[in-house]
Amino acid sequence: MDAIPFLDVRDGGPVAHAQARIDAAAALRKACLGMVAPVSRVCLSPIDRIAANWLKRSASAYRAELERIAAILGFPGAMTLNMSYLFACTTQAYEDERGLPRLRRTLDWPFHGLGKAVEIAWQSGAAGEFYNATWPGAVGVLSAMAPGRFCASINQAPMKRRTQGALGFAYDAALNLHDAFASEGWPSDHLLRYAFENCANFDEAVDCIASAPLARPTLFTLAGVRRGEMALIERTERDARVLRGPVIVVNDWQEPQAGWQARMSYENNVSRKAAMHAVSHDAPRFSWVREPVLNRLTRLAVEMCAVGAGDFAARGYECPYVKGQPTPATQDFCLRAATPTALAA
Repeated sequence: MDAIPFLDVRDGGPVAHAQARIDAAAALRKACLGMVAPVSRVCLSPIDRIAANWLKRSASAYRAELERIAAILGFPGAMTLNMSYLFACTTQAYEDERGLPRLRRTLDWPFHGLGKAVEIAWQSGAAGEFYNATWPGAVGVLSAMAPGRFCASINQAPMKRRTQGALGFAYDAALNLHDAFASEGWPSDHLLRYAFENCANFDEAVDCIASAPLARPTLFTLAGVRRGEMALIERTERDARVLRGPVIVVNDWQEPQAGWQARMSYENNVSRKAAMHAVSHDAPRFSWVREPVLNRLTRLAVEMCAVGAGDFAARGYECPYVKGQPTPATQDFCLRAATPTALAA
């Protein structure tokens, strides 16, 4: 298994990352979109234009940056992949045996290749530096840790339903997508990156994420550096519900609400929560990544703590299982156990 690449892009950010890893970005696109490669220019170019037009209307501070990345990579799909939305995830904010707030999270996505292609970008902003589990060509943040400030991750929120039953599902999904593309709010992963770049501490990050207009409902989980600094921010486009303290997040509101359908099944969400409840706070690294938290769509597992110099570990996953056991696709990246040498951007 290959090591997860670690790039110092504090000067240049995701644009420098894309420039340094053009071949890796092209390989990722081929892995994710291989089935449509023969007609990619026909299929993806119009979707890229829709995504670009959405960004022009949105509150994102990173539209010009993403346009530069698309030009650097030079192939259809760069915009589309950036605007794709993660499928399902499991996240836990808890305090370890020393009382330090930590996050565990898995990211589940239907795209093949993401587990093998994950990279760690060392980024910076006005408020300080942070480590981002990302991919070459990606602009936003899904899982990151800022030493001495906070760590955070994103889960997909439940789906807004206006109709009932399977027949209305496609209608509701299409209308939700239309509303997102018509929104002037932030793309969720762009807002989380903005918080990492500009928020000096946990409380500032919670306030920022809870107050900014958002393009789509999203679940944000944060952990700070002091005892009790843990929060789940349940966001709709304009409203926020902030729940403080230890929490396990799947793909539903903590208190299910009428008019919203949980991602995945109710039984699946309940079983993933129960599995995480059963994990001890001092469990060995990644020992908790097992069924049902681990599944055929799992692409990434991360453990992180922002206290002091920070603790950040990541592991990529790909299908299939081997003899009933999960198969990691990468070596473990462990920032604190042995600080890696960053690749030059």
